[in-house]
Amino acid sequence: MDFMTKLERKFGKFAIPNLTLILIGCFVLGYLLEIMSPEALSIISLEPDKVMKGQIYRLLTWVIIPPSGVSIFVIITLMFYFYVGRTLENTWGDFRYTVYILAGVIFTDIGVMATYIIMILAGNKEMIDLSIQYYGWYGASTYYLCMSMFLAYAFMFPDLQVLLYFIIPIKVKWLGYLDIAYLIVSILTFGLSHNYTGMITVIMSVLNFIVFYFMMKGKTRVSPAHKKRKRQYKREVRQTQLLTRHKCAICGRTEEDDPTLEFRYCSRCKGNYEYCQNHLFTHEHKK
Repeated sequence: MDFMTKLERKFGKFAIPNLTLILIGCFVLGYLLEIMSPEALSIISLEPDKVMKGQIYRLLTWVIIPPSGVSIFVIITLMFYFYVGRTLENTWGDFRYTVYILAGVIFTDIGVMATYIIMILAGNKEMIDLSIQYYGWYGASTYYLCMSMFLAYAFMFPDLQVLLYFIIPIKVKWLGYLDIAYLIVSILTFGLSHNYTGMITVIMSVLNFIVFYFMMKGKTRVSPAHKKRKRQYKREVRQTQLLTRHKCAICGRTEEDDPTLEFRYCSRCKGNYEYCQNHLFTHEHKK
C-alpha cells in the first residue's frame, strides 16, 4: 500500500470523515423520496442520455437511491451496512475508505457512460431501450456499491462469525463467497441474454474491490521485519504496563498511545480481555 500512503500524505486533507454515516443518510433520504414521491427518483437516477444533455449531477445523485426497496428489513439492513462501513473506516482510516467508496462510484459512472457511448456509436438503440425498460440503465445501483463494501469487509475479517437470519452462525468469508457467486451468475446471465450493458456495469460496479483485492493479496502475511518490530513493540509495552490502566488485547495500544481511545471488556471472551474501540467488535472471541 505504498502508493496509497503517498496519496494520503498528499491528499489526506480531502478525506471525508464519517462517510458511512453520510451514505446511510443518503439511503434514508432515498427511502423517504420513494415513499412520498417515487417519481423524484427518476430525476436523480443515472441515465447517460440525460447526462450527455448536461445533467451532470446524475453522476453523483444516483447514490441517494437505496440498494433495495422499502421493507420491514430496511432498518436492519441499514444498521448492518453502517456497522460494516464504520469497521472499514476504523481499520483503514478516513482517506483510504473515502478512496474506496469514491472509486466504486467513479467506476460505475465510467462503465455506464462508456457503454452508452459505445452502443450509440454501434447504432444499437434497441438494446439501450431494453436496458432502460428492464434494468434502469444497465443495473447501475447502490446495491453493488454496498456489495463491494461488504466484500472488502469479508476479505479483512474472514473468520468473524455472524448470525445469518439471526439464527444460523456463519463466518463472514462464506457470505463473501456467496456474494461473489451471485456476481458471477449475474454477469453470465447478462451475457447470455446479450445484455452486455448490464454485464459491463456489474463488473465496473465492483471493480474497486477487484483492484483492492489484488493490491492486498498476500500482503496480510507477517514479514520477518514486521515480526521484529512486533517483538520490539511488546518489549516497550511491557515497560509501560505498570503505568497504564488499559491495553487492547489485539493491537496492544494503551491510553498512553492515544488519549482519545476508548476501551471495553468483551463479555463473550473467556477471561479478562480488554479491547480498544477499533477491535471491540472485530476480534475473535477467546474460548
